[in-house]
Amino acid sequence: MFERIKQLVIKEFLHFFREKRTVFFLTVTPLIQILIFGYVATMDVNNVSTAYYDLDKSFESRELARRLESSGYFTIKRAPRSAGEIRELIDRGEVLCAIQVNHGFGKDVQKGIPTQIQVIVDGTDSNTALIAMSYVNAIIGKYGRDMMAPEIKAGFLKTDFRTRVWYNPDLRSKNYMVPGVIALIVMITCLLLTSMSVVRERETGTMEQLMVTPIRPMELMLGKTIPAAAVGFFDMALVTVFGILLFEVPVKGALPLLVLCTAAYLLSVLGIGLFISTVSKTQQQAMMATFLFFQPAILLSGFATPIETMPQVFQYITYLSPLRYFLVIVRGIFLKGVGIEVLWPQIVALVALGVAILAASALRFKKRLA
Repeated sequence: MFERIKQLVIKEFLHFFREKRTVFFLTVTPLIQILIFGYVATMDVNNVSTAYYDLDKSFESRELARRLESSGYFTIKRAPRSAGEIRELIDRGEVLCAIQVNHGFGKDVQKGIPTQIQVIVDGTDSNTALIAMSYVNAIIGKYGRDMMAPEIKAGFLKTDFRTRVWYNPDLRSKNYMVPGVIALIVMITCLLLTSMSVVRERETGTMEQLMVTPIRPMELMLGKTIPAAAVGFFDMALVTVFGILLFEVPVKGALPLLVLCTAAYLLSVLGIGLFISTVSKTQQQAMMATFLFFQPAILLSGFATPIETMPQVFQYITYLSPLRYFLVIVRGIFLKGVGIEVLWPQIVALVALGVAILAASALRFKKRLA
């Protein structure tokens, strides 16, 4: 039995590394993906192109512009001469934010009386607009307190207001995104390898040769999944090291626990890939079915949007996605440093889901031509 599985595993590895394109797909592609996700798929908002319409021309208005630029969140690219020009700049997409300071702004600030500043944000990208508005409010609020006259400040209640962010104190979105990208890369790689393994045998005509051998269906299934699992572990280690060194993502938890949880994750991912392989007739069908599963799995996993904000029906559907549980695990290990005493519900869910999916796949996995 073990000798037959060993020979099948060797055969699969030889097929993986026989073509340079496959080697490129298994090694270079994951690195390209983590580079793109790490640098491009970020929720940080920096260097927002801004138009600053200064009608006051005072020291106070110039100081506000300086603070906006020195914050790093805004870059003043245009100084419009009229309110109509602001509309044109936003309509053409040349700026995302416009700030108008009215006449008498400096005098109002000196006297400590309420003054008005108009902030216009392009809302076509609602996420960027909300973040940019919160940055503007924070900068202007601090500016108003700093510029207030001493005698006016004395009349305000003094408070010691401090905020503290746990686990990701700098609020770097890379710390949040990169661990999730690791889970995505492992899933898509293993799904593609496993989903096309059996279909490939049918298309190349080697399924008949396997049928006349004394290999049992379970042995054939193990021979197909073990190489894909090994590649999954390799890619996980590769992108983890790359993410830590390049993006400086902290790892506060135990790496052996990450390996153990990856094994539970691969159990369900490989089962899904094997199930797709058994219901597909061609490699094209297998690839299409893989992406048909992969895209909803990302959306329903909480990778980019919180599960709590989804409709109730879809929140229940997320329990069927192994990516949901593994994202909690990798982010917990990387950022929070939690152990198995906290992550055991996710680990148990992954194992239970993997066993169920593998059992369903094994029922369909028959050593015959469909």
